[in-house]
Formats: sequence, structure tokens, C-alpha cells
Amino acid sequence: MSKIGVKLRELRRRRDLGVRELASRSGVSHSSISLIERDKISPSVDTLSAILDALGTTLVGFFSEIQSMTAYSPFYRAEDFVEIGKVGRVSYRMLGINHPNRDLLMLHETYAPGGESGDAFSHSAQEAGVVTRGAIELTVGEEVQILRAGDGYYFDSRRPHRFRNVDDGESQIVSAVTPPTY
Repeated sequence: MSKIGVKLRELRRRRDLGVRELASRSGVSHSSISLIERDKISPSVDTLSAILDALGTTLVGFFSEIQSMTAYSPFYRAEDFVEIGKVGRVSYRMLGINHPNRDLLMLHETYAPGGESGDAFSHSAQEAGVVTRGAIELTVGEEVQILRAGDGYYFDSRRPHRFRNVDDGESQIVSAVTPPTY
């Protein structure tokens, strides 16, 4: 079960901020913050980052605190995955948020038709994955490939990269990033 909304509300209240004040500081609408806090919607990484910045913390610090709220077990049910994406376009469901000393970011990614990761970006890591459904156009540097179910990738994430669903239906990837970026 997601703890993002509960934890955000707790951080906001500890700082004695109202929803409207947090909205003003973060640039995120008060209605979106309210929905996020009630776990009615999952924030995109950019939205969550803006809210956390306004609360004086970081993504890494936030997820570390969530990790400490949850007892560790080596097994995860589908409902235990934490959504860190934007459901409806691209969903990034994170596995193992409460694993002690986590050295790997494991994701189940779902791309709606036309869904994409946005502009090419880079970060200091390595990532690998396998397309499990549909077709994904992956751009790494100047190279572009369409990967279908069963195809995979592994690259240095310092090279600018982006993902785009080119299938008529939903596409999915199971991926890993090390070191973890969330």
C-alpha cells in the first residue's frame, strides 16, 4: 500500500503548513496536493520533487523515511509497489522501497498508448530492462531502436535517453537502475 500521501501530509503538518501555502510554495495546485495526500492520485516525479523541495527535503530523503516506516520482508505483493510515476501516461511502480541498504532501483513501468518519459535525460547510473508487453522506442544518445516484448537493453545512464510507447496498446517494461535514483 502506498504511503506517499500519508507521509506528505505528515511532513506538511510538521512544518505547520496549510495545503494552500504548500501549493503556493511548490507551484502545484492545492487540489492536486489534497488528492496526492489522500492517495487518490500518484504524483509524477517532477511534481513530487517540487512539493518536497517546498517542504525542505529531497526525493532520496523522503523515500528513506518511507522505507523506515515499513517493516522489511523479502516478498512484495502487487499492492506493495510504490507508484512514483504518473498513472494514465507513464506509471513507474517501485519494488523494494523498504529493503535495507537498497543498492538497486527495480521498476515495473507501464506506458499508455503514446506515453513517453519526456525529453532525453541523463543521470549517473546504469540501467537495464526487458520489454514484457507492447513496443517501446528507446533512444540512447544518437541510437534509436524499437524494442518489442522479449527484447531488452542495458546502457550507461549518463548517455541522454528517453522511452516512448509506439504500440497501439499499453506497453510494459521491467527495469533496474543502479545505483538507485529514488
